[in-house]
Amino acid sequence: MRAMTKALVSVTTAVGIAAGGLATAGTSFAAPTQDTKAVASAEAVAPLAVVNLGLNATQAKGVQRWLRAHWSYTDSIDGELGPNSWKAFQRMLKAHHGYTGAIDGVVGSGTVSALQRFLKNNGWGYTGAIDGVAGSGTQAAFKTFANWCVDTY
Repeated sequence: MRAMTKALVSVTTAVGIAAGGLATAGTSFAAPTQDTKAVASAEAVAPLAVVNLGLNATQAKGVQRWLRAHWSYTDSIDGELGPNSWKAFQRMLKAHHGYTGAIDGVVGSGTVSALQRFLKNNGWGYTGAIDGVAGSGTQAAFKTFANWCVDTY
């Protein structure tokens, strides 16, 4: 593939030089115009990000097993806390820890604040402010919870 790319670049350069330089090449050397219409498709939509908040794959799998056991998580146990994992977590946070946002799988400051309340109120070692910032204290406490999930589920 690299050899093919180099050959194509070499041929294109030679044609441009022969035509009087790339900057002065006429429109006959330009790529033909294409009809570009916007098309809505599943491929055009970027998936939401995986947000493991410092957990490794084993720890995230433990959290997913806990979510499956208690909060209607039905997606795969893959060690990636994506939107479906966070939707299940948001259901728990809404039921017990003051989360008031949408169940959308987006890990914003509201989700993090409720997660901090969960970690603080349930003895997972979070001692910081409920500030919606997933800093090192939040991540360390989340790891403590996740390690319990690994051992339990």
